[in-house]
Amino acid sequence: MSALSTQPEHKDAPTASGSDSASLARLCKALADPLRLDILRLLRTESFGVLELSRIVDVRQSALSHHLKVLAKAELVSTRREGTSIFYRRALLLPDDPWVDFKRQAFHSIDALPLAPELKQGITIIQQERSQQSLAFFSKHADQFRENQALIAEYDQYEATLHDLLDGLQLPRDSHVLEVGPGEGALLGQLAKRFDRVTALDNSLEMLNRARSTIQDRAHDHVHFIHGDTRTGIEQELHADLIVSNMVLHHIPSPAAALRDCAGMLNPGGQFLLIDLSRHDQDWARKACGDLWLGFDDRDLDDWTAQAGLISGQQLYLGQRNGFQVLIRLFLRPEIGNTAHHEIIEGTF
Repeated sequence: MSALSTQPEHKDAPTASGSDSASLARLCKALADPLRLDILRLLRTESFGVLELSRIVDVRQSALSHHLKVLAKAELVSTRREGTSIFYRRALLLPDDPWVDFKRQAFHSIDALPLAPELKQGITIIQQERSQQSLAFFSKHADQFRENQALIAEYDQYEATLHDLLDGLQLPRDSHVLEVGPGEGALLGQLAKRFDRVTALDNSLEMLNRARSTIQDRAHDHVHFIHGDTRTGIEQELHADLIVSNMVLHHIPSPAAALRDCAGMLNPGGQFLLIDLSRHDQDWARKACGDLWLGFDDRDLDDWTAQAGLISGQQLYLGQRNGFQVLIRLFLRPEIGNTAHHEIIEGTF
């Protein structure tokens, strides 16, 4: 008997099939290119169209499309339609993917690579252009804000549900509450009735002034107004016990970055209340209402908030007669030292 025959027989050892081997080969091939690694790094938490990516990496659109096709075949990137536009994002890691551990480690290694300055600058330019597009809309159509908003979801259609949720939070009256993008101040006025420390943050001066006028008419003198975006809030070291974003996220150039900023402004144990639209395909909302994004999928929101260190809590969905659906979701920033739940959530992505 040979020496080899005396070794234990491993009957349960997995054997890769031909299809598995081909899948792994596609995956390795997709990762074996510096440009494709840059693309995956860029798509960590952002979504870009082909033309936007082409400008950022300074590669012809035809050549870039080839690289995106390779990444898509390897299931490293996915697409979503925003009206007539296609946006690319990094694929979510799902538990039933046979290569989920391999991809997770690959993404971890890719994210550890420094992003070249020219790529950072390219992202900044794209986001500034998106922001200017949104600001230009509100500057031009501030007088029609309420009318345009009513085309999608009027505040009074979900006001009662929102107030019930706020009641359930049982926050002390001296809690600091921050509303991001207060619009004309309808919800801001309600927050000012409930809390003694309220801040309004808006990057549109026209809309901020309208909110200020609403608050002054209601004789609330304890609301502080700041002209700027969520990055401004971080720079000014704002800290709040509750942050509210009401029908704002779909106007923001980088939703994932805004959610990270909001998480950074929350006190430990603080809560983030998001009211926005579920994913829809009504592209007319871009022109009529200045929307940059056609609502959001829960998986995207779960992914972005988990990466920002937030735990998902209550969630409600209110269908509208016009086909839109309002989503109301609550997220919690864990107390210092209480990260176990958050780590479990992160591990599912």
